[in-house]
Amino acid sequence: MKALSPHERILCALDTTDLNMAFTLAEKLKSSVGGIKLGLEFFGAEGPNGFQHVAKSGAPIFLDLKLHDIPNTVAKAIHALMPLAPSIMTIHTSGGAAMMKAAAQAATKAAHNVGCKRPIIVGVTILTSLDDNDLEQVGMNTPVKDQVVRMAHLAQASGLDGVVCSPFEIGAIRAACGKDFKLIVPGIRPAGSATGDQKRIMTPAQAINLGADYIVIGRPITEASDPVLAAENIARELGSLKETDI
Repeated sequence: MKALSPHERILCALDTTDLNMAFTLAEKLKSSVGGIKLGLEFFGAEGPNGFQHVAKSGAPIFLDLKLHDIPNTVAKAIHALMPLAPSIMTIHTSGGAAMMKAAAQAATKAAHNVGCKRPIIVGVTILTSLDDNDLEQVGMNTPVKDQVVRMAHLAQASGLDGVVCSPFEIGAIRAACGKDFKLIVPGIRPAGSATGDQKRIMTPAQAINLGADYIVIGRPITEASDPVLAAENIARELGSLKETDI
């Protein structure tokens, strides 16, 4: 499998409901990042038509809807979304093994039916806005790191391609799931950036050094005075890492 270049490791999150802004940013950034992440905020406002409009930019699209329902409903949702041909899709690992298996199988079948490349299906473990105290409040007494590894191992056994995790769980997941299990890592902030609503954060280089495949970065790029330059600076930082560090 071809190694990812530094810029391909960057997934830029467009947290906006503004269709024109999303398209303009995607078009500007398509050569400087590995993909554009569109989530619930955008999809709720613009839906499939908005997705298709942004996709006209030529940038690969990471559709981050975090599907979570009974297995049959999630499978049908994936079939319904496949004509959009996203490059990556997310589901929640907390939906359980049967739901994850149904999602993985649906992605393979739906991509074949539509005639598009099968998207990478990854499971969201524990949101990076949550910490141990938050988990305890909802009745989970397992520390975040242990819970994330448990969900990642279950996701792998259920046929998912990888998981979404914070940078602080990368090493433990790599040890449990091996080098080929894909890790998409939000909670990334270049040095000097505001943390926002993230609680478990790290710099781009630190995350890639630990073994992240992709890093998700939003506001430090999209709110920069020059988004392209901001993305290129991050890619340059990653490019300076030694081969043995990645």
